[in-house]
Amino acid sequence: MLTYETWAEPDLVFDETSDTKGALEVLEWAYSTYKDDIVYSCSFGIEGIVLIDLISKVNPTARIVFLDTGLHFKETYDCIEKVKNRYPDLNIELKKPEITLEEQKEQYGDKLWERDPNLCCHIRKVIPLRETLEPVKAWISGLRREQSPTRKHINYINKDEKFQKVKICPLIHWTWKEVWRYVYKHDLPYIVLHDQGYPSIGCQPCTQPAINMDDLRSGRWVGHQKLECGLHESTSVTK
Repeated sequence: MLTYETWAEPDLVFDETSDTKGALEVLEWAYSTYKDDIVYSCSFGIEGIVLIDLISKVNPTARIVFLDTGLHFKETYDCIEKVKNRYPDLNIELKKPEITLEEQKEQYGDKLWERDPNLCCHIRKVIPLRETLEPVKAWISGLRREQSPTRKHINYINKDEKFQKVKICPLIHWTWKEVWRYVYKHDLPYIVLHDQGYPSIGCQPCTQPAINMDDLRSGRWVGHQKLECGLHESTSVTK
């Protein structure tokens, strides 16, 4: 089994010209390899909806974790409920931080996300994901190369230095249009904010409609020198 500790460049080839651009094949390999030793960390953005549908075809009882910061849009929680109804056998878990928003306010002051969004993300996303991943060997992410300059070199299978796990990204070759084409074709539920100018959806205080639709993440952390929430940094990419 390929793990962080035994990492060697994977001698695996997936057909990126297949109907799912290799995504279904990658997921079949991932679940046959890691079985219960893998988790999908899902934000329930539009890419996540596609991955959930594909995962359900490979492993109908897969574990899917949503990092519930307590700051998400109501529309996001509404979408999660719709997904639970659509895929009742999936093990969908809402993972909360150890400290509540009120406790965070007492320790760090009010609206930490405005003053130090990196620290807020660390407390409410990075630490909970580290706790989630601690007992497993691998995790799945919905990253696509097209999303941003920081993601353009991501591969199907990556060595994740931050969490010291194998990180699997089945959708790397999908375009924005292909994601939506799949969603419409299969009539999948999604966060309705996508129809209101929000291509990338995170926590409500740090998410606005996209400023530039050529940059799908341009509505995130507006006014801050910040591109990522901290979950996808320090991933070693092999060509």
